[in-house]
Amino acid sequence: MKLQRKNRLRATALGALAVSGALVLTACGSDDNTGSDTASTGKKPAAASDITCDDAKGQILAAGSSAQKNAMDVWVKDFQAACPGVEINYQPIGSGGGITKFTQGQVAFAGSDSALKPEEVTASQKICTGGGKGINLPMVGGPVAIGFKLDGVDELVLDAPTLAKIFDTKITKWNDPAIAKLNPDAKLPGTAIQAFHRSDESGTTQNLNKYLSVAAPDDWKFDASSKSWEAKGGQAASGSAGVASGVKDTNGAIGYFELSYAAASDMTTVKIDTGSGAPVEATTENASKAIAAAKIKGTGNDMALELDYATKAEGAYPIVLVTYEIACDKGNKAETLPAVKAFLNYAISDEGQKVLTDAHYAPMPAEIAAKVREIVPTLS
Repeated sequence: MKLQRKNRLRATALGALAVSGALVLTACGSDDNTGSDTASTGKKPAAASDITCDDAKGQILAAGSSAQKNAMDVWVKDFQAACPGVEINYQPIGSGGGITKFTQGQVAFAGSDSALKPEEVTASQKICTGGGKGINLPMVGGPVAIGFKLDGVDELVLDAPTLAKIFDTKITKWNDPAIAKLNPDAKLPGTAIQAFHRSDESGTTQNLNKYLSVAAPDDWKFDASSKSWEAKGGQAASGSAGVASGVKDTNGAIGYFELSYAAASDMTTVKIDTGSGAPVEATTENASKAIAAAKIKGTGNDMALELDYATKAEGAYPIVLVTYEIACDKGNKAETLPAVKAFLNYAISDEGQKVLTDAHYAPMPAEIAAKVREIVPTLS
């Protein structure tokens, strides 16, 4: 059964989980899933009716994570419907590019699939005036799906060591014994493996690096904290959309991207053998089981999280990410601060989080969301 249909069947369950405050993670399909009727009727969508614009006005430039691009599309659409005096321009250039633009003062906030490094916090102090610095505000979470296209194969199971060898070009054929052992019922062809990776700096790459470093330390010797792809070989593509497009168009291809891009392409994804029983599929529920154990490692108003990539909990999908909005705690530009606060207040609000479920994203855990909601109004 294709992933997209499965996700639709889970929509009701996701809503229930959100109400109960449980963490549910997923990713997004199309860029226009909000159900907004503003264009046709002139009415604000239900979510937008609860947005408080305050003194928000003007154009806000933001950039970063392509993982949250579709989430941003949903938020921006509803926010601008409620606050027509504001234009939010979000560029999905990758987490690394977004952080660079933020520390250079070119954007009001950045999106990143990994928390700021110490040196990036230091760099942010140059543009966050009055003793301020960049802080991490978790807004979106989801599984990093491993998508593939292989004629004649509809289901595929891989474990961390095999996945590491594939992405490091140590396994180059789909009928390799290591893959065959994990898929005894599959008719694997001798097709060459075309492994796609990100060409740009990416928090998605960093999260995959962390997972492989922890779950397959003997087979993945690259820097776990790097946002850049360090393994040799493979095919490079820009952004999650580029990787997903490359996989979709190439027989024998495999790549990594947020579940949203797999859903949008109706692409099958790899089940991960974590050693805990049945292989685990990249779904919202399964990712939630892994990420629910995340701990806050940031201090003060910084909400950086520590994820458990080595989880062996039954049904827990281990390759997960959390996307942060990064802004100055103090020293934001006066002309953009009201709009930034209004927009982020909406994004982390109950309604802002709920609208993500229709777009195949999901809310933050209740306790984390509550803390972020306390922090955003204090930005100055």
